[in-house]
Amino acid sequence: MNTVLSRANSLFAFSLSVMAALTFGCFITTAFKNRSVPVQIQVSKVLLKNVDDFTGPRERSDLGFVTFFNLVKSYLCVCLNVLLHLQPIFDWNVKELFLYLSAEYSTRSNVLNQVVLWDKIVLRGENTKLNLRDMKSKYFFFDDGNGLKANKNITLTLSWNVVPNAGILPLVMGSGHVSLPFPESYETTKSY
Repeated sequence: MNTVLSRANSLFAFSLSVMAALTFGCFITTAFKNRSVPVQIQVSKVLLKNVDDFTGPRERSDLGFVTFFNLVKSYLCVCLNVLLHLQPIFDWNVKELFLYLSAEYSTRSNVLNQVVLWDKIVLRGENTKLNLRDMKSKYFFFDDGNGLKANKNITLTLSWNVVPNAGILPLVMGSGHVSLPFPESYETTKSY
């Protein structure tokens, strides 16, 4: 009953219980912290192209570019400025942030469309001030119909996932977003 293996097992089980309690204590100290910060997004340019969609039916689809001063959307070009200070989000339980800019809009065929236009991972210790200017989007802004042309309400929102050392993975939306109308006509130039 008091063999070396029995004592080692008891010590190991006790150590795991203590580490689990400490990990839970670490999580609970930051679980209810507000992780939202103000976000400033300004749009300066929107450009829309009509392109052939070779993956589906023989129809034409909308491709948009959004240029945010440091972000852009594909075939719908929108120029934006994004200003964000992330330092208040970081504490001892935050390993990294996964930031992403998404566009949300509705069309006749779909009530809700969501497209991710840009993303970035910010690690602890990196620069937490983001001042993005005149940047192209990282991913195509592609609508599988013609739902972008003359769409009056496309909302751009910056959100982030907080990746903790211990605990849940919260999804946080920034406290600022911008709604913009898309052009009534397509761009005919070759560049984007």
